[in-house]
Amino acid sequence: MKNIFIIIAILLAAIGCMFEIQNDPEITAEELQTHISYLASDELQGRFTGTEQCSTAAVYIQTEFETYGLKPLPESDFIMPFPFIAGLELAENNSLQFKIENNIQPSRLNIDHVTMPFSGSGKAEGKLVFAGYGISAPKLNYDDYKDIDVMGKIVVVMRYSPEYDNPHSQFEEYSSYRHKAAVARDKGAAGIIFVNGFQPKDDEDKLIELKYDRGGSITDFPAVQVKRYLIDALFETEYKNFSDHQLMMTEGKNPASFEFKNIYAVIETNVKEIEKESWNVAGCIEGSDPELKNEYIVIGAHFDHLGMGEEGSLYRGKEPMIHNGADDNASGTSGILELAEKFASLQIKPKRSLIFAAFSGEELGLLGSSYFVNHSPIELNKISAMINLDMIGRLNDSNELIVYGTGTSPVWKNLLNDKNTAGFKLAFNDDGYGPSDHSSFYIKDIPVLFFFTGTHGDYHRPSDDADKINYKGEQKILNLVYNTALEIANAESKPEFVNVPRKEGASVGGWKVYVGTIPDYASTSEGFKISGVTDGSPAQKAGLQGGDIMLSFGGKTISNIYDYVYALKEFVPGDTVEVVVLRNNEKLTLNVELGAR
Repeated sequence: MKNIFIIIAILLAAIGCMFEIQNDPEITAEELQTHISYLASDELQGRFTGTEQCSTAAVYIQTEFETYGLKPLPESDFIMPFPFIAGLELAENNSLQFKIENNIQPSRLNIDHVTMPFSGSGKAEGKLVFAGYGISAPKLNYDDYKDIDVMGKIVVVMRYSPEYDNPHSQFEEYSSYRHKAAVARDKGAAGIIFVNGFQPKDDEDKLIELKYDRGGSITDFPAVQVKRYLIDALFETEYKNFSDHQLMMTEGKNPASFEFKNIYAVIETNVKEIEKESWNVAGCIEGSDPELKNEYIVIGAHFDHLGMGEEGSLYRGKEPMIHNGADDNASGTSGILELAEKFASLQIKPKRSLIFAAFSGEELGLLGSSYFVNHSPIELNKISAMINLDMIGRLNDSNELIVYGTGTSPVWKNLLNDKNTAGFKLAFNDDGYGPSDHSSFYIKDIPVLFFFTGTHGDYHRPSDDADKINYKGEQKILNLVYNTALEIANAESKPEFVNVPRKEGASVGGWKVYVGTIPDYASTSEGFKISGVTDGSPAQKAGLQGGDIMLSFGGKTISNIYDYVYALKEFVPGDTVEVVVLRNNEKLTLNVELGAR
């Protein structure tokens, strides 16, 4: 019995030693390696947003926060769920049939035709019109809709363009499925049918997958794709040859649209968005100053990645592979864990309170951080600054550390240079926007800093593994972040916010049409939701505001962000465009004079 107690005592002592090693209050390369090796392990299968493995990672982060002594945010738990659209599925009533005189020819779903991912849900019936490539481009002196009436009819359009074999063709910007569907809708068509033509010859005539592109549907406008043999048979009823017809159009770049005689189409589509839940994780260290503790510094990173490469992967292999995301962004997640531990160990806490936030959904469009700022348990005007860590694990021999957002407060550059005792080659970028979570805070007029060691050949590929992380380099970066955050948290006044002019617009004839709208990528509202507008921009001068939902731009219906981008291309700098927005459930009409970049 005595020997058993001795063994237990030895085991407990060993466990205690292990615990002490794993909880060194200093930022260490060893602990960074421990965190990253787990978060980027095959066990977590790439931490795709909303998956069981993402949930497991969230629990890991929560456990670490609790171990350090952090507390949840007011009226919250450490783990903060949020909803998101994870994909699409077909509900009942997805069908297509052709009526040829008195004969009905049904089409088989997923064999002869598919419903397009961006299709609206609804039913359309009308005469059938062949509208060539479905391109209306007066600037290129080409219009498949010239001299045909498609009002209330179903249009058949081919994929690609008359210059399908030219990778640098000016037709390219008019050639996407979405653009063609939007054009057909704006021309008055009731629905659209896509088909692969006979050119290019190596086209395998595959049906498109029902894959969510996060752009929203084209409201009340059914869209399907059919196999080529269906349209080929319809051409034969007109004593035409589909292949020859396309060749004639292509060789002469001459539209040859026509209405089928006595052929009607009936399309019914019903696409359903699949809503799931994912999670942010946030913990807080209360400040020591009786007044300043009511102000907060957010130090954040995203912990999601690409799973098996479902979305955003640059891997081109045929077999699915785990995308471990060691640098992107287990490196940043481990960074906030080490910073939280060090700040929590201080005997005298900083004057301001500190929030450590791990976001998911970043890879799908900043979903988690957008939800956080729009449903924050902390009033946003009490958040003094946000520091974002995304891909900080690949410091190379150049010793270059990139810092975005350095123009969002006048104090940033001097502060960073002052704290740069490690001798980093600091590369400053003033812009507060960018494809990472700091953007969600900057939109809300919060000064931001985003630390980043740059992209590399393993970015968004299965090879982004823990053995490639420069742990000593990340340790040095985190010490700079710690000293910077400590200075901000103890400063007499919070950093002043500066709105940095944004370069945004659509290229038109060598100029860029500039509006100044900031998209809300997390929105699932019908229309194009604006999260903010740039100071001094045409959008702000016209009265557009964050939270507005754009419904119409220059007479073009806007159902989603793609519609907005396509509509921009129809105008040039100096044009005044009528814009209809929904604000607080009220429709407003504003006039925007477009600028140029």
